[in-house]
Amino acid sequence: MAAFLSSKRRFSQLTEQEVLALAISAEEDDGRIYRGYAARLRADYPASAKIFDEMAQEEAEHQQRLIALHKQRFGDTIPLIRREHVADFYSRRPVWLMDTLSLDEIRTQAETMEQDAQRFYEAAARRTTDADTRALLAELAAAEAQHGQDAASLRDAHLTDEARDEEAETAHRQFVLTWVQPGLAGLMDGSVSTLAPIFATAFATHHPWTTFLVGLAASVGAGISMGFTEAASDDGAISGRGAPAKRGFASGIMTTVGGLGHALPYLIPHFWTATTIAFVVVFLELWAIAWIQKKYMATPFLRAALQVVLGGALVLAAGILIGSG
Repeated sequence: MAAFLSSKRRFSQLTEQEVLALAISAEEDDGRIYRGYAARLRADYPASAKIFDEMAQEEAEHQQRLIALHKQRFGDTIPLIRREHVADFYSRRPVWLMDTLSLDEIRTQAETMEQDAQRFYEAAARRTTDADTRALLAELAAAEAQHGQDAASLRDAHLTDEARDEEAETAHRQFVLTWVQPGLAGLMDGSVSTLAPIFATAFATHHPWTTFLVGLAASVGAGISMGFTEAASDDGAISGRGAPAKRGFASGIMTTVGGLGHALPYLIPHFWTATTIAFVVVFLELWAIAWIQKKYMATPFLRAALQVVLGGALVLAAGILIGSG
């Protein structure tokens, strides 16, 4: 690591030509990032995509002004120097992470980019001795400082109330498809499918610790299985359900939580106390599932409650009967 850092130069060691070259490459990179954001958002958030198209155009204009200044002072040959060549220069997130960012995260990232660029131009302006260069760098620093307000103006121009409502609806739908739906499926599977083995073990052994171990194994095993199944079932490219890793994480975690809910009471050493609390937890889990279905999936509450509670009651009864026999 020390050898790697030593192969880089610090910002204070750059010549004025190298500072200009760094600014040119940084503007080019930021323009590409903004165009990538626009392409990423165009299908679902066309108004926001328009904002990033215009921001990319502004970065291109900045780059052209810097290139013209470099030609005037140092000629046509621009040194190849990028932000990763400078040890203490700001960095950007890898472009392959773009698909994992939400709309709000993208907007926040853009604000951070403008703040980084402003600080760079201010530092560069302080270092230069050429009046024209200092004037341009100071002007660009001011432009980056104003870019947040410019972005707000662009939002006002392109994000009408109707566009905002459409984007909010799209974001909500994406949240439901990526997180709520897989999580709900996992919670239902974990809460219902583990009822039979847990309560069969409880009534067969009347041993809380053994019951807890069976419940823990069933919950964790089901969580791992559901997580991998959800992640492998659909890459989200066609269905638009979001990143497989996110859906797998939501499904696996909620499956485990659903099973552990009525397994944890068996940490209590008294069998009937633990079983009574487990019954209460099961009741709360099933009604929580019905409420989530109503809130996020637009399922009528009574129908959701009937389906979930009836199904859970049948599995619970099966586990008790098998264990008692």
